[in-house]
Amino acid sequence: MKYDFTPRGVCSRGIHIDLDGETIRSVRFDGGCSGNTQGVAALVKGMTVDEAIARLKGIQCRNGTSCPDQFAQALEEYKANH
Repeated sequence: MKYDFTPRGVCSRGIHIDLDGETIRSVRFDGGCSGNTQGVAALVKGMTVDEAIARLKGIQCRNGTSCPDQFAQALEEYKANH
């Protein structure tokens, strides 16, 4: 299943997630710090939704959030709606 999220308070303008049940197949960020977002995408591939949320939620960069934190929020929103 594909899930798109519009992050708030960060440089990234979009987060696009491909899931296989509760497993993250891939994630792509529009914008943001390229190295950081590519690193996050590589690390979460194959990870469960709950594990990614536990590891990334609350990481701060600016404005009290970060691209990894926004990704965790995207996963929480996905879980709440599916």
